Order: sequence, then structure tokens, then C-alpha cells
Amino acid sequence: MNRRTKIAALTAALLITAGAAGSAVASGDGRGGSREAAALTGSAKLYRPAGDDITFTFDAHLAAKDRQDPMAATGTFRFSHYKGDWGGSAKVKVDCLTTGGKVAVVTGIVVETDVKEFRNKRVGVTVYDNGKHDRLGYSWATSDPEKDVVQPCLSGAPFEKVKAGTGDFKVVPWEFVYPAE
Repeated sequence: MNRRTKIAALTAALLITAGAAGSAVASGDGRGGSREAAALTGSAKLYRPAGDDITFTFDAHLAAKDRQDPMAATGTFRFSHYKGDWGGSAKVKVDCLTTGGKVAVVTGIVVETDVKEFRNKRVGVTVYDNGKHDRLGYSWATSDPEKDVVQPCLSGAPFEKVKAGTGDFKVVPWEFVYPAE
């Protein structure tokens, strides 16, 4: 083989090997296992022209072993809403996570808060991970947290705009496995 042919063959072999390794890493967890079944991470401030400071932060995951059970999701999310000397915040323990494409719905039980209406209640949030134009919705926009019961993995449509430059949501699409017929 001449030198050019050897270099071309070696380059092709390296590219094929790198491509295969990249595919393996992308579909796995880097330790030889499969990637998590779904996830929602990141934070953002909501856009409010009146100057309200509203922040949502997510760290919710559904392990690969639990891919058929979105109610086995783990993690937390937080939200806060302040304007002047008014407002409050909450920490939520995740109890359900579903994702599809760039949309995630997560629910959980409020475990820490300074807002009595949310204490020990389930709340839900929907996130649309649309790059620089993320959106968000939440269950309490259309229901009363003191009276209404939010079911697992249910929330409102993502009607709120994320403040420019603040959204870094990342949705990992759910890898649900359909039963064979």
C-alpha cells in the first residue's frame, strides 16, 4: 500500500471508531449503562414587566431502571416569587416526571415553604425547553393550592415567558418502552 492509501485507511478507521464511541457515550451513561430515562434540569427567571423576581430551578431525574414508572422520579425543584417586601419560596420533593421532546411535566410535594397555602401540597410545573425562548407553566395558575388536589404529573400549559438570558432548562426526552404485542 502506498503512503496516501495507508493514511486514508487509518483516517477512515479512526473516524469510524470515534463515531462509534461517540454514539455509545451519547446513548449511555459513560459507565457502560444506559442513560437515564428522563430528566429536567436548569433554572430561569420569569419575565414580568412589573419587576417581580420569580425564579424556578429544577433537578429532576427518572433512572433508566425506572423508565416504565414516572412516579419513581427523584430530585427536587424550587420556586420563588418576590416583589418588594412581599413574596415567598418553596422547595419541592419530586414525585413524578414525564417528558416528551422538549416538554417536561414534573410534580412533587412541597417540603419547605414560607407560604402556608403550599405547605405539604402537591404542585406541578410544565417546562418547554425551546433554546433562547423557554416557557413555563404551573398548576397553581388555574387552581387554588389550599382547596384543589393536583394529580401526579399534571400541570398547566407553559404560558409564561422566561426572562431573556436566564433560561438554561435541559429536558431529556423520556425513553418509554412500549410493550410488545
